[in-house]
Amino acid sequence: MPAIVRHILVKTREQAEQLKAQLANGADFAKLAKQHSTCNSAKRGGELGEIKKGQLVKPIDTVVFTKPEKVIHGPIKSQFGFHLVEIKFRY
Repeated sequence: MPAIVRHILVKTREQAEQLKAQLANGADFAKLAKQHSTCNSAKRGGELGEIKKGQLVKPIDTVVFTKPEKVIHGPIKSQFGFHLVEIKFRY
């Protein structure tokens, strides 16, 4: 069951919380990803594309395949920093 996912990766929990608040107030996810994310996906607006179970680091993989779609999850800590993750849909 693959999922279409996008995320924003930042260095601190505080920055992730600030971005999540901006998203909750209607900010554009892709724009924030391009401005703030340290992941290579930033240039694509945070788009990770099609993800299959086991492709992402464990904490993110767990969220992608167990949490509700169309919700901003996070901050989620990994060895890379703090992630905000949106599962656009699973199929």
